[in-house]
Amino acid sequence: MPKAAARVGVNGFGVIGKRVADAVSKQNDMKLVGVSDIAGDYRVKLGQMKGYQIYASVPEKLPDMKKAGVEVAGTLEELLRKIDVIVDCTPAGLGAKNKASYDKAGIKSIFQGGEKHELTGSSFVAQCNYEENLNRGATRVVSCNTTGICRTVGTLQNTIGVKKARVVLFRRGTDPWESHKAGLINTVVPEAHIPSHQGPDAQTIIPKLNITTMAARGPFNLGHLHFAMVQLKGEPEKEDVLKVLKSAPRLAPVRT
Repeated sequence: MPKAAARVGVNGFGVIGKRVADAVSKQNDMKLVGVSDIAGDYRVKLGQMKGYQIYASVPEKLPDMKKAGVEVAGTLEELLRKIDVIVDCTPAGLGAKNKASYDKAGIKSIFQGGEKHELTGSSFVAQCNYEENLNRGATRVVSCNTTGICRTVGTLQNTIGVKKARVVLFRRGTDPWESHKAGLINTVVPEAHIPSHQGPDAQTIIPKLNITTMAARGPFNLGHLHFAMVQLKGEPEKEDVLKVLKSAPRLAPVRT
């Protein structure tokens, strides 16, 4: 008898939440029950156009969402009673506040990189520590920058071996809809502390990785740029390194 599809909810329908919802809706072994948010803007309305059931994360926001033209199916508390797992995609810090509600509802929870590792005691990158996260009640998916480091430097660590890695990151400056708050024009904003959070975060996935990271924000919003200076163990040839990277999932070496 086939196993029933996991019933999934997404709390927060922003830059991460909308991608999670779209991905879940395409899985054969998952069912997207609904998404919740506090706004009735174009992003939420696009989700509604895709057929997603919309819920109000905060009951007090439900009237405003309805007034904005969103068909609200209920509150987050009601959504939690209908699902097996919640993916919390709310802004940094809110996930920690929400966890008590998820635990009370008796459901599993997944948090994003804006939350602290200590919130769940576990962090996750699929190709690095999938097995460690099986059967856990909660885990945290690290940021996209940390995920990229784990996929590339982690691949080298697990094959050839890494003596040390020094990675410099240029992060996207801001989300497009917040460019009026913190948008950058023809400049960069360096982070004053070293290491930036991505290095210690990578070590929550690969504890023995010797890594230090530095970061800055740049005047772009379509992606991130990493420069990795990696000292490998032994004396591998260029072809050895390329072979390892080409064989790794989710990596695509390109000619420059």
